[in-house]
Amino acid sequence: MNRIDRLTAILIQLQGKKIVKAAEIADRFNISLRTVYRDVKALQEAGVPIGAEAGTGYYIVEGYHLPPVMFSKEEAAALLTGEKLMEHFSDHSNKKQFSLAMEKIRSVLRGAEKDYLESLEENIAVFRFQPQNTEVSQFPNRFLSDIQQALGMSQVVSMEYLALQDSNGTKREVEPIGVFHLSNNWHLIAFCRLRQGYRDFRLDRIRKLSVLSAHFQKSKHPSLQDYLEQQRQQNKEDTFLIKIKVDNDVMRYIRDQKYYYGLMEEKVNGDKTELTFLQSYLGYFARWLIMFGKSVEILEPLELKLRMQELVTDLKEHYL
Repeated sequence: MNRIDRLTAILIQLQGKKIVKAAEIADRFNISLRTVYRDVKALQEAGVPIGAEAGTGYYIVEGYHLPPVMFSKEEAAALLTGEKLMEHFSDHSNKKQFSLAMEKIRSVLRGAEKDYLESLEENIAVFRFQPQNTEVSQFPNRFLSDIQQALGMSQVVSMEYLALQDSNGTKREVEPIGVFHLSNNWHLIAFCRLRQGYRDFRLDRIRKLSVLSAHFQKSKHPSLQDYLEQQRQQNKEDTFLIKIKVDNDVMRYIRDQKYYYGLMEEKVNGDKTELTFLQSYLGYFARWLIMFGKSVEILEPLELKLRMQELVTDLKEHYL
C-alpha cells in the first residue's frame, strides 16, 4: 500500500472509533510506531484536526466531518455478502437496520460499483436450515437492536423470558454484558438480578423486552470475552481427553463433523489417522462413533469404551 492510500485508510480508521491507539494503526498496516507518528503529523499538517491523549491514543476533534467514503468493487461485494448473511443470521430488528444502512451505502457507490453489485445480487445465496417455528407470535425475535443499545449505554433490561425447561416463564431485570451467536441462535450473557448470578439467555426465548432508564456500573462485571474464557476453563475440568484411530478410507465421511465434536489434533500414521478430541459428553460422542463401526478404534479413555459396549448391548437386545 502506498503512503497516500495508507493516509486515507488511517483517516477512515480514526473516524470509525472515538480513540485509536498508535499500536492499533501500526498493527493494521504493519508499520513501525515511528511511521505512525509521521503519518499522523502529515495528516495534521494537511489540516485534519487530530488530537492526542498521552498514553491513550489519537482522535478526530468533534465536529470535523470527512467527505463520503468511496468503496472499491471488492469492498462493495463483501458488503453484499454481509447483507445476505444478515438475512439469515440476525434477528428482525438488526436485519431492518442493516438493510437501511446498505441503502445509504449503495447511494454513495459510483455507477460502476452499483452495476457490479446488481450483477452479483442474484448470484449469491445463503441457505440455513431452520426448524419450523410454531411460536412466532409468542417469541417475536426482534430485540437484538434494543439489547445492543443497552450494552452500549450500560442500561438495565427488563424482559419476560421462558426457559426451555419452564412452562410459565419469569420476568427478569438483567444487566447485559454481551451477546454472541452460537448454533443458529443469538445468546445474551447478563447478570440476572432475580437469580443473583450470570445467566445465558437465548434471544428467541424472550417474549417481551424493554430497555429501562436505570443504568448499572459496567466495571463491576467481566467483559464478554473474560466471562466466556472463565466458562471455558471451568468446563475443561469436566471434559474428557479422547483419542481414537480411524481407517483412512473412512476419514472422508468424517470431514467437517470432527470439528463439531471438539477436535484438537489430527495425525496420519500409515493407513490410520489418530484423532484427539476434548469432549464433555461421552454418551453424545459414543453415539457419533457407533456409525463408523469397526473402522474406529478407541485408544482412551476407558469410560468411552464402556459406553460403547453399553450402546452395542442395548442395540443387540433391542433387535433380538
